[in-house]
Amino acid sequence: MYAKGVIRTLLAGTAAIVSAGTAMAQTAPGLAGTAAGTTVTNTAQASYSVNGVQQSATSNAVSFVVDRKVNLTVSTNQPANTQVAIGQAGAVTTFRVTNNTNGTQDFLLSTSQTPIQGLFAGDNLDVSNIKIFVDGNNNGTYEVGSDTATYINELAADASAVVFIVADVPNTQSAALAGITLIAQVAAGGDIAAQGTPLAASVALNDDNIVDVVFADNDSDGLGLDTALNGQGRASLGYEITTRNVSLSVAKSQLVLSDPVNLLVAPKAIPGAVVQYCLVVNNATTGTPASNVTLTDIIPANTTYVANSISIGAIALGNSCLVTGITGGVPLADNGSVTVPLLLYSGSYNASTKTVSATIPTLLGGTSVAALFRVTIN
Repeated sequence: MYAKGVIRTLLAGTAAIVSAGTAMAQTAPGLAGTAAGTTVTNTAQASYSVNGVQQSATSNAVSFVVDRKVNLTVSTNQPANTQVAIGQAGAVTTFRVTNNTNGTQDFLLSTSQTPIQGLFAGDNLDVSNIKIFVDGNNNGTYEVGSDTATYINELAADASAVVFIVADVPNTQSAALAGITLIAQVAAGGDIAAQGTPLAASVALNDDNIVDVVFADNDSDGLGLDTALNGQGRASLGYEITTRNVSLSVAKSQLVLSDPVNLLVAPKAIPGAVVQYCLVVNNATTGTPASNVTLTDIIPANTTYVANSISIGAIALGNSCLVTGITGGVPLADNGSVTVPLLLYSGSYNASTKTVSATIPTLLGGTSVAALFRVTIN
């Protein structure tokens, strides 16, 4: 009879109402979604009444951790190819790597010069001395000595980092275009031992208590060239040689320095007089250097070269070295054994051909360099 009473009581109750509650991260997810590692907990609630008395029951809790959805975007960070000159050193291309993963992520960086189908028609050269650097202060400009990191460390979800590829352009007259591709690979990170190890996708069945890794990076270059789920992203730019010549000019002037009669006072061009020649080479093309500039001058007839009179770096006034009191420059030896420190200017005299030579390794755009030598009138 007790049992029947119980049955009657339950039948007199209303139908049970079941509801579910979910506990998630307190902060709203970003564009990448809920952060990996977030614990999501769920319980069910049942409410009912028996003979007018409200009752409730709670289920056991179930939970899982949000897995890591790995994604990234690699894009160019400049409007067009980098314009360079033949032989230019340290030319820079700029890219941007964006972390679309739902968590902080490390990235390994590498490059490729393999031509990409459909891009960079006319690619006919490779750059050399390639280096990769991450923008350290996020100003978008490569700064030697300041931007030194070679991989992206601890990039937050939905954040991006600027990456520079720095390379040397070969000194080849036929050079026209060099394509360069930045490849970003998601890395394990987390500790020193794992740093530099590519992150691997999880292959086992989902474990509610472990953060699995899922690659979701199809078409990470936006061009349909990399549709594999491989944790990689890439973008390409070119080093484009557009300037093949500069506005380079050479001006020559002369000055009688002394003669055996008047000495230094109003000297005349008489036999025995010393005449100074000045060669001013000017590169009027701003922003484009001229490399390996070589000046040659044959000693004129009826004169004799003054030994070891070559100098480079004299102060010039316009197209001449006629600055009062200054003959200037760094003296050089006739045998070419002396160079100007840092600038590496050099010069020599060939007695057999009676030729004075001066070499300027790099003449920057918008600058000029003067070279001097002397002769004696026979």
